[in-house]
Amino acid sequence: MAAEANGRDIELPRDGDDGTMTTKLPLVLLLGPHLGAVSGVSTHLNLLFASRLARDFRLRHFQVGSEGRGESVVGRIARLIASPLVLAATILVEGVDIVHLNTSLNRRAYWRDLIYMVVARISGTKVLYQVHGGDLPLKFSRHNRILGALLRFTLGLPAMIVVLAQCELDAYQDFIQGNCVTVLPNAIDCTSYAKSAWLPRGNQVPLRLLYIGRIAREKGLYEALNGLKLARMAGVEARFVIAGSGPDETGLRQLVEDLGLTAEVFFAGSVFGKAKMKLLGETDVLLLPTYAEGLPYALLECMAAGIPAITTRVGAIPDVVVEGLHGLFVPPRNADAISRAITHVAGNPALLAHMSVACRKRVAGRYSIERLAEDFARLYSQVGAARRTKVLTRL
Repeated sequence: MAAEANGRDIELPRDGDDGTMTTKLPLVLLLGPHLGAVSGVSTHLNLLFASRLARDFRLRHFQVGSEGRGESVVGRIARLIASPLVLAATILVEGVDIVHLNTSLNRRAYWRDLIYMVVARISGTKVLYQVHGGDLPLKFSRHNRILGALLRFTLGLPAMIVVLAQCELDAYQDFIQGNCVTVLPNAIDCTSYAKSAWLPRGNQVPLRLLYIGRIAREKGLYEALNGLKLARMAGVEARFVIAGSGPDETGLRQLVEDLGLTAEVFFAGSVFGKAKMKLLGETDVLLLPTYAEGLPYALLECMAAGIPAITTRVGAIPDVVVEGLHGLFVPPRNADAISRAITHVAGNPALLAHMSVACRKRVAGRYSIERLAEDFARLYSQVGAARRTKVLTRL
């Protein structure tokens, strides 16, 4: 609904008289998963549609991927064939100025979205290619010369590549040897989180740990549970809420039983709205020992609510979190380090209170949706909202 509402025309004063003229705002087509899907990219898209960016550009959503479709195998094959053609028709009929393609550098997303990028270019529009995590280019190409050359060529097709982290910016610029890469970190609407009341804990209250997001092995949840077990054996009182859903929930529930943590670990399911805010208000520390990330929204949301993190130095996380000020870092796949971090913060409520204040300031100052909307408005203008009328020579 939001995307459709943002497609309206507006009336502007005509120079030199009192009449009016109808002027269409530049049309930007945002490609990504279903807006109702539980994913970081869906959150990103919804935030952009609700931001001031939608006042300066007509934003439309074009769904790619299988989330929220409930389709059969035959239906999926039919969609994969028809969807690029629908994209081309949309660009040509509606006069799309920019295609903002939201993707990840992994095998499935790269090959799928490469088709959309080529179709957009052939259709005569400019492409902004935003990468939400995945491998860095060298790792993705596996140092294979042919795959590396193909990746280097295709990464030269967009007018601009947007990444989330400084380390990604360096890697992409080194790989393609160009200046068409920029870094724009994720952002959130800080308003509701700023109103949340964080309640400090005393020494006699168990440490309140939280994970919120997709329940998958690569998020480090198995190590988190083993780290919690080690901390409990060292005498630390702590409870752990796991909020979300995903493919490893059954395995994690079994591990909780095997470790004897059924009284300390609670699976809350997916939480939204008031339930989510209540949960954040009852949390001391975000436990996010993930193996790989872009810039997780759970981290920004928790920090905006005054919750520091025990997390890993992956993706854009080190750009946001300063060690000892906004949280503690642990190596990936290291339950012992997680146990030591839990033990450290459990015995230092004053440190938690200090980090809580610093976390709120950090996100409000640098990761607000207002900042991101301004950055994208500037980037859209830089890329150029004037629609091309011929196939670009690179193709």
